Order: sequence, then C-alpha cells, then structure tokens
Amino acid sequence: MWAVSVLRAAPSRAPGRCAHSALAQLRGILEEELEGIRGAGTWKNERVITSRQGPRIRVDGVSGEIINFCANNYLGLSSHPEVIQAGLKNLKEFGAGLSSVRFICGTQSIHKNLEAKIARFHQREDAILFPSCFDANAGLFEALLTQEDAVLSDELNHASIIDGIRLCKAHKFRYRHLDMADLEAKLKEAQKHRLRLVATDGVFSMDGDIAPLKEMCQLASRYGALVFVDECHATGFLGATGRGTDELLGVRDQVTIINSTLGKALGGASGAYRVVPLGLPPAIVGCASKALDMLMEDNSIVQSITAKTQRFRSRMQAAGFTISGVNHPICPVMLGDARLASAMADDMLKRGIFVIGFSYPVVPKGKARIRVQISAVHSEEDIDRCVEAFVEVGRLHGALP
Repeated sequence: MWAVSVLRAAPSRAPGRCAHSALAQLRGILEEELEGIRGAGTWKNERVITSRQGPRIRVDGVSGEIINFCANNYLGLSSHPEVIQAGLKNLKEFGAGLSSVRFICGTQSIHKNLEAKIARFHQREDAILFPSCFDANAGLFEALLTQEDAVLSDELNHASIIDGIRLCKAHKFRYRHLDMADLEAKLKEAQKHRLRLVATDGVFSMDGDIAPLKEMCQLASRYGALVFVDECHATGFLGATGRGTDELLGVRDQVTIINSTLGKALGGASGAYRVVPLGLPPAIVGCASKALDMLMEDNSIVQSITAKTQRFRSRMQAAGFTISGVNHPICPVMLGDARLASAMADDMLKRGIFVIGFSYPVVPKGKARIRVQISAVHSEEDIDRCVEAFVEVGRLHGALP
C-alpha cells in the first residue's frame, strides 16, 4: 500500500522539467510494481468500516450488518460502554495529547498510574508505555545489546521484532520455528558473546501457535541467556488470569522482558508497553481531523505563531544568546556545555518556565542546547517572561555577560 500512497500523494504536475521527469520515472516504477502485485494475486483492497468495532459491523458498500471475524478484539472491549466512557473522561480531563515525547514535555499522572497497574498485572517491578508494540520492539534491541552481544530469534517472529533486531549491532542468530534443538545449537555457538537474548513471539499471529516457553527458558538457564517475549496476541486472555503465555506455561518468573499491546484484547485502540498496528484511537483521529479542518479554513494561526517566534528569537538574540536555525517555532538556545544546559533548564523551571536541556547523544558533543518551542497559544507576555527568565538564569550561570 505504500506505493499507492506515494502515487496518491504525488502532484499531478511537477514544477520543473527535471522534477517532472523524475516524478514520471517514479510513477512508472510504482505502477509497474503495483501491476506486479496485482498479477501475483497479492493486491489487497481496503475495506471501509462505517460503524464501531464489534462482533457485528457495517462495511461501506455492503448492506446490512457483517459478522466480524477479522479483529484482534479478543475480549470485546474496543466498544464496551465503560471503556468508551473512560476514554472520554481522560480526554476531557487531560486533553488530546502531550504534543511531544515525555522526555521533553513530561508525562501525566494517568500514564504513571497505568504503568503501575500494568506492572502489577504482570507481577513485575515496572512498566513503560509506548505508542505501539512496533515501537516497543523497535526500541528494545538497540538499547539493550551491543556488538559484544548476541540475539537469537525465531525465524517466524513478527516483523517488528525482526526490524528491531536489524537496528542493533549484536550478532544475529536465527533458529528454526519452534525448534528447540536448533535453538540449543545456536546458543552453544553464541556462548562466546557477552549477553545472549532469545527473542520470540508468545503467540505467532499468522499461525496461532505458541512458543514452547518452558523448554526455551530451560535452555536459557542452561546457557546463561535472557528471554524476551512479545505477548501481543496473548495478553488479556491466555493463562488462568489472562497474564499471557508465561502464565499459561508456568514460567512467569523465568521470562526476562515482556512487550505487549493495549491495542488488541485490552481495548482494541492503540498503545503498548514493556514490562520490562493498529488504528489510532477514535479520539485521536477526531482531534487530528478537526485540527486539519481548522488549519485549512483559517491560516491566521500560522501567522500568529510566525510573529511570536520572531518576537522570541529577536529578543533572545538581542540579549546575547545564540539561537540556531531560521525563523521556526523550534528555537534551540545554543549553550555548548551539557551541564550548563541541564542546570539552566532546572533553574528555568524554578522560575516557572518548562524547558529541557539536550546534550549528547541526542545532539553532537559540544552542541548542547535548550530547545524552546513556540506555540500559537503563547501570549506575548508568555514569550517576554521566558526571555526574562533566560536572561536571569544565563547571567547566573555565566552564559551571558
């Protein structure tokens, strides 16, 4: 479908001869690929659902209700009235989103409460939320493993696990699907590496088979390896209390890391976690759609943010700060030293200004900065107060004369 999306998004006319030629070439390549997909019988038509998710749905172009056997709505919670009401309650109390990642703009109590609840559910020390389990899987291996380590993956693991493994520098071993003899052979081969992580789906979504976690954990113990399980298709309904395959197979205390989703049995919207795809929730979709409507109907908000950005940049530069970039609402206040950026950000918070210091490895060494982001809903008084706080803190820390 990515080729279709590119063709739909591409302009019908390119601005120049060279660009037009390149676009025509791209169209030709994509159309040929799409024809090949159609010819191979692997073309997939998109079905448009015109109702809530549930056991019976309505589909555009099809009369009457359709009995749905295609959803991951394992517990039927995606349209449960109480689930919907809880979502509406949080939407009203906490808004549509945080507008950034939690590292930058903080988190909310509802996220921390949910993480604590998930940790209790899995009887683990802690949990952390992700937008999707694809993100959770993509962010695991690179963070955990280095070139000194090894990862051993079932050949039929989910694409997100495979992609996550590709991102890391660890030595990669692939064992035959559910073949514990082959896994043992690979574990023996991987003994020379520092850490060894066995990665598997708990339930393989295409076939519905379950990883032999008991035997896998025994091998991991014998060869000093860790075990990671993706529980997206198990959480909520496998095991005596729905904790998943580790509970089902009696190895809950032997699995090292679990990733799972909130977007299947646990509500059917989106989101994931690690105790350490799926469509967006209707509330998110509605908010984003409305925001686009407003922007297309009236661009005064763009003009407002441009003026406020220029106000901040000009006043900061006049005070002696170096602001990187052009007239963009992202305004990096360049400081160079990581400790200085962190300390200034802390003191800014004491003065009622929430900013974050960025340093290596997020930015190159020697390029530490505090990133300020201007919003159209900032008042001129807000911007001036921010500049005044920067000047005061900058002088305090020797960043300004």
